[in-house]
Amino acid sequence: MDQFHLMQVFVAVGEQRSFAAAARLLDISPAAVTRAISALESHLGVQLLERSTRHLRLTETGQSHLENCRPILENVRQANEAVANANAEPSGNLSVTAPTMFGKSLVMPCVFAFMATYPKVDVSAFFKDRLVNLLDEGIDVAVRIGDLPDSGMKALRVGSTRKVLCASPDYLAHHGTPRDPYELRNHAVIASSNVSPRVDWKFDSADIRLKPRFIATSNDVAAMAAEAGIGIARFHYYQVVDKVESGRLKIILADFEEPDRPIHIVHRESQLGSTKVRSFIDMLANHLRHHPGVT
Repeated sequence: MDQFHLMQVFVAVGEQRSFAAAARLLDISPAAVTRAISALESHLGVQLLERSTRHLRLTETGQSHLENCRPILENVRQANEAVANANAEPSGNLSVTAPTMFGKSLVMPCVFAFMATYPKVDVSAFFKDRLVNLLDEGIDVAVRIGDLPDSGMKALRVGSTRKVLCASPDYLAHHGTPRDPYELRNHAVIASSNVSPRVDWKFDSADIRLKPRFIATSNDVAAMAAEAGIGIARFHYYQVVDKVESGRLKIILADFEEPDRPIHIVHRESQLGSTKVRSFIDMLANHLRHHPGVT
């Protein structure tokens, strides 16, 4: 009795809720599906399916067995794929997600380099300032900033980022440099928000609520406003590293910053994952670890 074949047939029937549909999916006859399910139930000594002339549904035991069988079949699929792709050139579609500005400034250069290195790979990039569910939206690789929730995803830490307060040298020359977070109440503040007319800025030793003079719906516009001397703004360091290094913006109140936030590459592949995913993660990790905006 081929236990793996019986398991494949059962999972197909359980997911399709139809003997005929499972037969089409597996390219075998409906009679072969019926024999396989009967053989499996006989071997296990339990009823897995309740069937009538019009309906088919899993028993409670059947549902439990289906959940146990799925990861086994997936592990076998990944093991076979890993062997088949061991020496294969990366190919196919790769989907990547990251926060918008992080994706534009840090991930895209790596994507372009990866596509030049592996011309058989097509890439879909989804840069959004929201948490994208990798399983629900079919994403291969994500960059996450901050502590990770407990999940079944694989994660590789590649560094951290700090939140910094910045203003143009011209603004500070005209309005002075605040010595502690509370003095921000006497300054013009720039916020990147489309939710509230007020902002709450957290520091290592204080939480300050402020009314912005200028509100932008994106961080790149807020950075433009800060560079133009409108006021003081807050960013992840990677968002303004070029402006800071060139002297167009100056970091202030560095001694009061929150603890750094970790940066992870998250993916839904196991260690036996596809060549294209492994290759991209290796390239992206090396790229981010050497970027001046990542500490």
